[in-house]
Parts: sequence; structure tokens; C-alpha cells
Amino acid sequence: MMSKVVERFISYAKIDTKSDPNSNTCPSTEKQFNLANVLVKELKEIGLEDVSVDDNGYVMATLPANTNKDIPTIGFIAHMDTSPDMSGKNVNPKFVEDYDGEDIILNESDNVILSPKDFPELKNYIGTTLITTDGTTLLGADDKAGIAEIVTAMEYLINHPEIEHGTIKVCFTPDEEIGRGADLFDVEKFNADFAYTVDGGPIGELEYENFNAASAKITVNGRNVHPGSAKDKMVNSMELAMELNSMLPENQKPQYTEKYEGFFHLININGSVEQTTVQYIIRDHNKEKFETKKELMKNTVDFLNKKYGDNTVVLEMKDQYYNMKEKIEPVMHIVETAKKAMEEVGVTPDVKPIRGGTDGARLSYMGLPCPNLFTGGHNFHGKYEYIPTFAMEKAVEVILKIVELYAK
Repeated sequence: MMSKVVERFISYAKIDTKSDPNSNTCPSTEKQFNLANVLVKELKEIGLEDVSVDDNGYVMATLPANTNKDIPTIGFIAHMDTSPDMSGKNVNPKFVEDYDGEDIILNESDNVILSPKDFPELKNYIGTTLITTDGTTLLGADDKAGIAEIVTAMEYLINHPEIEHGTIKVCFTPDEEIGRGADLFDVEKFNADFAYTVDGGPIGELEYENFNAASAKITVNGRNVHPGSAKDKMVNSMELAMELNSMLPENQKPQYTEKYEGFFHLININGSVEQTTVQYIIRDHNKEKFETKKELMKNTVDFLNKKYGDNTVVLEMKDQYYNMKEKIEPVMHIVETAKKAMEEVGVTPDVKPIRGGTDGARLSYMGLPCPNLFTGGHNFHGKYEYIPTFAMEKAVEVILKIVELYAK
């Protein structure tokens, strides 16, 4: 029989909530309200109070304290949207029971195979039940698994009033996948002392460090003339963009970095002889190295402008978010409590830096310290995504144990 958290996840996964980075609205896609409205109805049905969804798609609710003890107000947060990099429409989750450690055929007609040769961590889940895609879409465990885990934990607390707890707040946000999940988050309305995003990966992950992040959009202006008479006249903007890229450190690309190592990542290039635009994201955990990377990008652009003429290369660079470690360290009890909670339910904590961003980073700088807990999923944003069912069940247990520990 399917557990409640798994049942919830499957129902949420089938709702298309893909976000759109090219939209200027919030949420970026109207269809995110389809899940938001489902969640509002469900949160009311299980007995949460002050349930609402605002005009920007933020769902909030409260579980009132059932004790007079002085207990901090804890928040749990997850996001509703799925990555714009892969289709989230017609998601058809598949169950692989008693996984045998061999290749999993996700889609026979398209020859899509989830293999431990490519993803060796699959071997860690021999004998368990996995939920996979059908090889044509993403799965959506990022972050619908997190939503299902939070809702299931809240329902359990409501149905077990003998478990003492303080006030608990929940929020489900739009547009995290396009970096806007915290843009219109009402921290004052949420009114929690601290929170946890439930948006991590494999079982045991606990994260309170993330990249410092900046974006760089570069416009390269060329001059197009007929190639037959181009000598000393043509300036090929695509070649200048390639020259710029070649001046950035080869070993500081995502495919060559790990752990605390930062990078320059070319995410888009679109051009012609006349004009080319390139977009980069710049990342580093260390603030000084982050600033050095931004300075290198600026100096590279300046060099090319001196070589080819003013305004040949135009740089628009802006900071996106910062490492939340600075805001978490003064309240490290929230990390230590999460570690203890994992240990008490039989999960080995795996404390590591996030090689990316999280709503928690933005929220930490908005006054809501917010480390990140695992959901249990792997290979987010693509057709090889999967999640073990037992990991989702353990995530629910961790949430409940955090609540219990603070009540003590």
C-alpha cells in the first residue's frame, strides 16, 4: 500500500508547474496556481489555520502551538515550480520495486536507460522502491517531494496531539527554479523565528552554505560586411565572444569543479556577425574569490574594448544572492538540531555546501535564517530523476523530530 507521503507526491507531480524565466509576472506561469489551489484546499482539510494564497502565488498556513511552553516558531518551506529546462507536463511516475541494482529501462522506444554505470549511487538503493520518470519528462521531486513531506508531517502532528509543539508555519513558494522564489516572500507575515527549506537532494543532506552568485550578460557589437570585401572592415562579434570565453580560466568551469570550488558557467550564446549576446553565471562560496571572479570578468571586457574599441563589448553584471553561512552561524543551533534529528531517526547527516542557490539563502538575508534539508531525490531537472520512497518517509520523520526536539 502506498504511504501517504508517496501518494501526495505522485498527485502533485502530475500537475504541471513549470516556471518561465522570460516572464515578468509572479508567479511566472499561471499554472502554478493549479497546485497552489490544491494545496490551499488540502491544508484546510487536514486542519491547518490561516491558510491563504496571495496574488503572487505564495501559499501560507499555520499550525498553532498546543502547549504553553516557550518554544520558537519554526517554519518549513518548499517550492511549487519545476525547472524550465525540461518538460513538467504529462509527468507519468513509474515505480521500481525491490530494485535489483541493474539498468532501469525508463523508455524503451526512445532507449532512455537509468543505469548505475552512469549513476553509481543507484547501487545504494538495492532492495528499495524507487520512483522514476517515464523517460520523457522530469519527475518533479524538486520540490514536490518537499511539499509532500511537509504536508504529511503537519497532518501527523494534527492527528497526534500528544506530541507537544510550538507554533509551526509552512509556506510553498513559486518560481524558485528561476531564482525568484524569495522575491515577494512576506517574512513579516510568515512570522517564524527561523525555518528550513525542504529542497535538498539525497537522504541525509543538510546544507547551510551556498554559492555567492552573480549573473553577467555580455553584448558584443560587430560590423558585418560582405565577406568578399571584408579585409580590415569586418568585425565578427561571434569570434570576439569566443575570444572572451577563451580568456576565462579553463579549469574554472562547472565540469571541472566540485565541493567549494567556484566557476564561470556559459549558459547561453546567441549571435550573428553583427551582434552576439552571451550569458554567464559566476559562482563561488568564498566571498573574496567571488569578488575576484567578477573583477576578472570586468577586466576581460575592458581589455577587449581597448583592443577593438570602446563599447565593442558591453557588460551587465549583477549580484543574485550570497552565501547564507554568514547568517546561519550566529544561530547554529538550527543546524545542530537538524543533525540530531536525523541521527535519532536513523539517518546519517551529510553536511555539505550547496553547489547552487536556494530560497533559504535569500530568506536568510531577509531576516529568516533558513538551512536546507534533504528531500531524498536524485538527478533533478531531467529525465533521469528518481527518488527512493523510504527517503521521503525519513524526511517526514526528520521534520517531526526537529519539532519534537524544540519542544523539549
